[in-house]
Amino acid sequence: METLRLRMERVRAELAGAEENRNEAREELRESERAISDSGRALRALAEQREALRSEIRALQAQKQASETAMAAREQQLGKLLAATYRAGEAGYVRLLLSGSDPMQTARDLHYLAHLAKAHAAFLDATRAELEVLRNLEYRSRQKTAELEQTEEVHRAHHAQQLKQHAARRRVLERISAQIRLQKQEVKTLARDEARVSRLVEELSRVIAAVRPRGTRDDALPQAGVAGPFSALKGRLRLPVRGELANRFGTPRMTGGPSWKGVFIRATGGEEVRAVAAGRVVFSDWMRGLGNLLVVDHGQGYLTIYGNNESVYKTLGDEVRAGDVVGSVGASGGSQETGLYFEIRHEGRAFDPLTWVTLR
Repeated sequence: METLRLRMERVRAELAGAEENRNEAREELRESERAISDSGRALRALAEQREALRSEIRALQAQKQASETAMAAREQQLGKLLAATYRAGEAGYVRLLLSGSDPMQTARDLHYLAHLAKAHAAFLDATRAELEVLRNLEYRSRQKTAELEQTEEVHRAHHAQQLKQHAARRRVLERISAQIRLQKQEVKTLARDEARVSRLVEELSRVIAAVRPRGTRDDALPQAGVAGPFSALKGRLRLPVRGELANRFGTPRMTGGPSWKGVFIRATGGEEVRAVAAGRVVFSDWMRGLGNLLVVDHGQGYLTIYGNNESVYKTLGDEVRAGDVVGSVGASGGSQETGLYFEIRHEGRAFDPLTWVTLR
């Protein structure tokens, strides 16, 4: 059962990590959605700016059209002026001075020609200025249009990238949430497995107590190696397998709750598992969470439990002596590591196995 607790602790730790990852993923998703909102708002502002620019472009085009119309009118007036100048004669000033006509009339004609020449020059200057305005208007129109298109393209690309990142973050969040659901289900399953083992130990204790009156010594049990009643063997037993202690009895779990009640000994697969003392096998079968499980009754209400075996070599009712090979090390029952779960109980209550053994 302690192996189940170890696995439950591992799953709970993984679950806590997954919850933290999910919170981080949610925060990243939240920031992504805020960024998308800001980007969408910026795109809308750009769209409004684009419409304003297009309105300005339409206004510029209208001004251009008006300027072109005015230029056409001036060209028409210029044509009339040129025709009048032509009618005044090709000689112009010289012809009038040499004609011998009335001086007053000559003066009026000269004044008229001067006025026409001045008006002609003014029309030409106005036309050139109007053409320059038109060129500037066209340049501004093209420049604003190009700037707008470039800005919109950058923002559209950025917005598309944000949407892509958002979709990826949503997939991460969904994956983590699915992982959390599976881990929560595994914790529930392990809790049921632990309860099942506890019920088994309680039932075995009741059956043994009913068959053998409490306090009666079982002198008929075969004795070999370490001898004497089990209660007298404290500090003289040997661990059932050589290996590395993965956890110790009584140490608190990382997530709190009940402390550890036994030990898990990391060992090589196939290593021999030996009975710590003489007794009789009262359970030899597969059990969820502990795999191939062996329980030995040593009398006086003492039980030893050997879990996660690759194989168990003894069957229900077999008598064993201290040091007998009763199984082999494995990782049955879904254990994440190869080794042996070992526990000592007295009337259903667990004791620290290390206080009963001598380590060498």
